[in-house]
Amino acid sequence: MPNNYRLAKVSSLLKKEITLILQNNLENDLIRDHFVNISKIDLSGDLQHCKIYITSTAQDKVRKEIVANLNTAKSFIRHILGKRIEMRRVPEIIFKDDVVIDKGLSVLKLLDELKNKNQINNFEDKDANS
Repeated sequence: MPNNYRLAKVSSLLKKEITLILQNNLENDLIRDHFVNISKIDLSGDLQHCKIYITSTAQDKVRKEIVANLNTAKSFIRHILGKRIEMRRVPEIIFKDDVVIDKGLSVLKLLDELKNKNQINNFEDKDANS
C-alpha cells in the first residue's frame, strides 16, 4: 500500500495536470464560460480510483450540468493524462460537485445576519435606557 507522502504527491500532480487540461484542452463552452476549480482530490490507496471535487461560480443547476459534462469527457481527460504523466496506470476518475464550500458560505452568512441582529438589539437597548 502506498504511503501518505506518495498519495499526496500523486494527488497534487493529478490536480495540476487536470486543471491544465480543463483550461487548455476541453472545447466545452459551459466549462469555459464559468470559473471551474478543483477543490479536492480523493485518491484511493492503490492509486486506481480518483474522485475529483469541483467548485464553480455557476448556479446549482449549471454546476450539475458542468459535472455531467466533465464525467462525459473523463475518458478523454484520462487519455491526455496518460500522455502527460508517467504512471503504470492512470486512475479511473469521477467528477463530483463540491457543496461543502457552499454550505460553509451559507453558515457564515447566517452567522453574519445573527451578528447584525445582535448589534441592532444592543443599540436599541442602549437607546431605551437613555
